[in-house]
Parts: sequence; C-alpha cells; structure tokens
Amino acid sequence: MGNVFFQITVIICIASIVSLIFRFFKQPEILAYILTGILIGPLGLFHLSSVDLFKGMAEVGITLLLFMIGLEIKVTDLSSAKSTLIVGPAQILFSFIIAYLITLVFGFPIIASLYISLALTFSSTIIVVKILSDKKELHSLYGKLSIGILLTQDFVAILFLIFLAGLSQKNGLDPFIQVGLVIGKAVAIFGIVFYLSQKVFPRIIEYLARSQELLFLLTLAWVFGFAALVSSPYIGFSIEIGGFLAGLALANSIANYQIIAKARILRDFFIVIFFVLLGMQMTVTNLSQILIPAIALSLFVLIGKPLVTMLVMGDLGYKKRTSFLTGLSLSQVSEFSLIVVFLGNKLGQVSSEVVSLVTLVSIITFGLSTYLFANSKKIYFSISKVLTFLEDKGSKREELVEGDGFEDLKNHVVLVGGDQMGLSILDALEDSDSEIVVIDFDPNVVNRLKDKKVHRIFGDIVDLDIQERARLEKAKLVISTVPDLEDNLLLLKQLQHENRKAKIVVMAIERHEARALYKAGADYVVLPYLAGGRQVAKILSENHLDKIETLKSKDKEYLN
Repeated sequence: MGNVFFQITVIICIASIVSLIFRFFKQPEILAYILTGILIGPLGLFHLSSVDLFKGMAEVGITLLLFMIGLEIKVTDLSSAKSTLIVGPAQILFSFIIAYLITLVFGFPIIASLYISLALTFSSTIIVVKILSDKKELHSLYGKLSIGILLTQDFVAILFLIFLAGLSQKNGLDPFIQVGLVIGKAVAIFGIVFYLSQKVFPRIIEYLARSQELLFLLTLAWVFGFAALVSSPYIGFSIEIGGFLAGLALANSIANYQIIAKARILRDFFIVIFFVLLGMQMTVTNLSQILIPAIALSLFVLIGKPLVTMLVMGDLGYKKRTSFLTGLSLSQVSEFSLIVVFLGNKLGQVSSEVVSLVTLVSIITFGLSTYLFANSKKIYFSISKVLTFLEDKGSKREELVEGDGFEDLKNHVVLVGGDQMGLSILDALEDSDSEIVVIDFDPNVVNRLKDKKVHRIFGDIVDLDIQERARLEKAKLVISTVPDLEDNLLLLKQLQHENRKAKIVVMAIERHEARALYKAGADYVVLPYLAGGRQVAKILSENHLDKIETLKSKDKEYLN
C-alpha cells in the first residue's frame, strides 16, 4: 500500500509541475495530464507497478465525469433549439463521413475507422465553455449555438456508448435481436430515470440538502450503486453509462449545483489519473506510423469540421460572422473522443495504435484550437472578405433592428450593451434630447428593450456591418459596457479611423486593461470596483444618507 501511495504522489507531483508550465502558455490542463502519462509511460521517466489499480481509478474518473455531465444537462440549455437540432446532427453526420473516408485512405480497418471517425466528430464542452466564459460571450448568439451543438454531441456520444456497451455482451443472440434488446433496455432505463428525476429525487434531495455532508455521501452511494446495477450481467451496460444516468436522475433537484460543487474536486483527482493513463498507453515505437494520419486528421478537425458547421449554418441563413465563430469553437476533439477509444480498446475492438492516434490528434487540436478560438475575432477580420460564400444574402434569420430613421442619425449616442450597467446608463440617457442606439449581441436583451424609446440593433459592435447600421461615424458619444478588452480595442481603433470627434467611454475589469484602453485613445475607462466604491462613498456621506431608501427602491425595481 505504501508503494501505491508513493506512485500516486509521483503522478500528482509531475502533473502539477507540467500543469503550471501549461497554464503559463494558456493551454488546457488535459494536455498537461496526457503529457504526464507520456513522460511516465513511453519515455520511461517513472515505472508504475500497480497499473490495474490505476485503470480502476481511471474508470472512477470517467464515471464521475459523466455523472456531472448528466447533472448539468437540461433541455432548456438547448438555446435556439430548432437550429441546434439541425446543425448538431448535420455536423456529426457530415464530419463522420469525411473522417471515415480519410481513415480508409490511410488503410485502417473498418471497425477502427468507425471508432476514429466518431471520436473526431465530438468537440470539447469543457474547453469551449471555459473560453466563452473567459471572453464573457456565453450569452452571445454564437455562444448559445455552440453550447447547443455541444449538448447535441454529448447526447449522441452517450447513446453510442450505451449501444456499444450493449453490443459488447456475448450472449450468442442474433445481431438484430441483440440491437433490439439494447434499444429496449435503454428505453426502459431512461424511462425509469426520467420518472425518478421528476417524482422521487427532488423531494428526497430537498430533505437531504439540510446536511451538506449527508447529501454528498448519499449522492456518492447513489452514483456507485446505480452504476454497479447498470453494469450487472442482467442489464449489461458500462459503469460509465451508469454514472451518466445517475447524474441525469438528479439534474432536476434543487441541490444539483451543490452536488456538482462537492463532486468536482473528487472528479478532478480521478480524471487526472484517467488522462495520465491515456498518455501512458501511447507507444513511441509506432509514432512514425501514426504521425502522418494524425496530422491529416488534425487538419480535418481544425479546418474541415469547422467548415462543415459553417456551411450548414450558412445554408440555414446565419450571417458569415456567426457561422465562422460557431464553427471555429468546435475545432478540437472532445473528452468523449478519448473515452470512446479507451472503452473500445478495453472491449478489444480497437488496438493501442488507434488509442495513440486519437490521443495525438487530441494533443494537437487541444493546443492549436485554444489559440484559434481565443483570437477568433482577429482571424475573422483578417479573412472576412473571403467568407462571403458562407452567407445567404437574402436571409433575415439574424435581422433584429428596431427603430426608423437610421440613415438620418447624427450627433446621437451609441450604447453597446443594454443589460446590467448598460440598463442603468440607458435610464439616465433617456431624459436627454439625443437619439440613442443600443447594440447588444444577446437577442433576449434586445427584445427586452422594446418598451424603451431607442433604436435597437442585435449584433456585435466590432462587426463592420453593425457599425455602419448604427452610423458610428456620425455619433457624438459611444459608450461600451462590454468588458471584453479585445472588442473595446477594436472599437477604439475603428473610431479613430472613422470618427475621432466622438467621446468614447469603455469598461475594463482589471487595471492593466484600463491602461491599455487609455493608451489606445479612450476618453474615459469605467472600472466597476472603482466606480462602485466612489458611489458608495458618496451615498454614505452625511448629505446623502437620505437617498439610501430611494436608491434601494430603484435597485429592487431593477432586480425584479
């Protein structure tokens, strides 16, 4: 046992050091864990004698990962449902066909080609959501579409894993009977889980939520108990699928986010072991054989898969900018991709060479896609002129413009961002004589302003078409409440070119961002914590204490 503890210590220490290096270069931690496995396994930095134990820990990690995915899945998250239910399956189908043809060209067996092709169709929900969150664009149209497509991919991946686990059973039945039996079992289990999630668990969890420790302990008992039941010979699905279904059963409870917060630390520990083990399974001896296919398939994931998404969205009537940003967000493989080939290898259906290939593709695409997605707007502006083929000029899908007389606007105010701080600024500006144009990339925010006497435009201010529609070159004042440094710098650069007479007020979160914006020509930079401190100081001064109740009433009205 002491030897096992020592091995775990070595793994965690190496993974921590490599993660610190990767964090400096703004790369995903997953890459650091895989590289740790490569250092330990193929490069022989350290020898593990308890591989079977670590395989068991890896299975626990996958189970907890799928459990938390199940906890977070809600139908309401499928924003723009009609579009994502078309774009998601279409992207999966066309990407699968193209990837399958590429693998056949390189001479992979049919079963291996099917596994590789399916693995490459999925994209990383964790990476995409993190970058969207960092860029403050979770509520943008392309952000909502990306998340909707990713959720569709997750559902398809789960269904495939269920199907795979069912077909792996060796009971001597006819294949068609076996398929029907798998589908029947899946429908029955999903039905039971749905009933439990709606009628039973919400009440139980509400009672257990009074004690955080008891809630966490019984949640773990439910996860592992249900996973063991689902993986029993009578049902025959995998432990990992049991984890997902256990999470799905608790998704509607009031404490699902508390459970996620508690389980995340445990999941992160075991999932490190999974990715380290995955890196250990890469073999250096066959690297020369898989290098060329890995490069070709990586290029498909980085360029071909996003292009498929862009073409489908363009055909549905989305503008080229939305199609481009959505497509580029999907330019990597998923954690599911690694799980698929890992389970395929465990079932003896794919070789270690296939695992190494998909792992190498994941390393390449995780690294490059992070930079591509983080700088997606700069890339778009540099190549936007050649992307006209993505846009149907006759489409009105994204048109949301309210107000007349845009062509006559002059000496007006342009407010970028109509929510939160923007709403307070709008209330103050409405008493002025100036005409106001509000621009927001969230269509829900634009719709909520329909009772205001303002011109409303749905879109992104750094889009040249939106700037032209808002008559930015004629504005006397431009206020941006968007905290994205890149967007504000691009806006300042455009205004310096088109209309330097306009006063420009922008927002920043950090001090270094404020310094960069002042250097770029901003007339005033709003730092929320600084402005908030000044406001509170003003309220608490002797002459303004009587205004607290008035401000409280206004704030409560806004909150409602």
